[in-house]
Amino acid sequence: MSSSAIVFNESIPGEKKKIIVLGSGPNRIGQGIEFDYCCTHGLLAIKECGYEAIMVNCNPETVSTDFDIADKLYFEPVYWEHLWEIIEHEQPYGVIVQLGGQTALKLAKRLHEKGIRIIGTSFDDMDIAEDRGRFSDLLKELNIPYPRYGTAYTTDEAIEVANEVGYPVLVRPSYVLGGQRMRIVINDEELEKGVLSLLKHLPGNKILIDHFLDRCQEAEVDAICDGEDVHIMGIMEHIEPAGIHSGDSHALLPCFNLGPMIVDEMADIAKKIALKLNVRGLINIQFAIKDGKVYVIEANPRASRTTPFIAKAYGIPYLNIATKVMLGEVKLKDLKLEKKLDGFAVKEPIFSFNKFPNVNKELGPEMKSTGEAIRFIKDLRDPWFRQLYKERSMHLSK
Repeated sequence: MSSSAIVFNESIPGEKKKIIVLGSGPNRIGQGIEFDYCCTHGLLAIKECGYEAIMVNCNPETVSTDFDIADKLYFEPVYWEHLWEIIEHEQPYGVIVQLGGQTALKLAKRLHEKGIRIIGTSFDDMDIAEDRGRFSDLLKELNIPYPRYGTAYTTDEAIEVANEVGYPVLVRPSYVLGGQRMRIVINDEELEKGVLSLLKHLPGNKILIDHFLDRCQEAEVDAICDGEDVHIMGIMEHIEPAGIHSGDSHALLPCFNLGPMIVDEMADIAKKIALKLNVRGLINIQFAIKDGKVYVIEANPRASRTTPFIAKAYGIPYLNIATKVMLGEVKLKDLKLEKKLDGFAVKEPIFSFNKFPNVNKELGPEMKSTGEAIRFIKDLRDPWFRQLYKERSMHLSK
């Protein structure tokens, strides 16, 4: 006797135009709750604009997967095979990849190849920022300084590139999250070990090799661009010495130790890059400042970990605005965005080393923090900040 199962699909596509938002997958080191904030506010903005908001994510410990945030939730892994089935079923107007961190952004190529509309910045423009060679060509065209670099696929190629750009060098795989497998090396022997480890864990990955600007200051800019105008949401200065991943570094909003000319130059460079990349939505740019010269380290054409921080510090709904910019519903020139902050906001990384007692606690280019807190101080004479800055300054002088 045979029996057949009855298959029932409870997800019935509606008539409204649909926008799918890709989440960041499981919360883990390098990608966590900050991107959930971005997705949540993005979904609410989509609903405000009259679209059906569809969330794709697989983490129950997030607000974006609450039953009352999106119009429809697909509790699925953020992998292409799962996403393609959803797209075929829902036939969305478009997909937003900017809000879910690197996990979501990495699916942009497959969406582009399948002819699915990517809401906001196009795949090709995002790929320029992600591809070190193409991005360096763009910086060269705009006459913007950047550290010497090269790319390799083998240890022999890596050693050749490192000797050409000059030690110390920063070695990292392309298209990764949270500084995964990233390290600073000072000679051929260390480089060979690092590259072999990288290729073992990430086979076939292109290796990026940048000259490391030792003893420099680091800062980052978060901005919104609508293709015509650029709004600088915030410029944050890192307190930790160069070589510490931005996610592990304390940072101040606004800058506290960089002169106005440096700050203006970073803002100007950010605007040039955003417009050249035809950004529609969010962009984060990392800077290094050495001997009064501003270098661009990298650009991320998406929401960053600091986007929610800046939105909370200034009390401005930046993720709502950015999502509506992506959708073409608002123009920056029509908005009056006044930033007010009494004193400084400090980004304070949170570590969980007590949960992982055998982990190396030394900070470096690979991210180890599991979250962040926000601390407000009235001025730089705050005792907590003075002690923190003293400790970091002593570390830098070693």
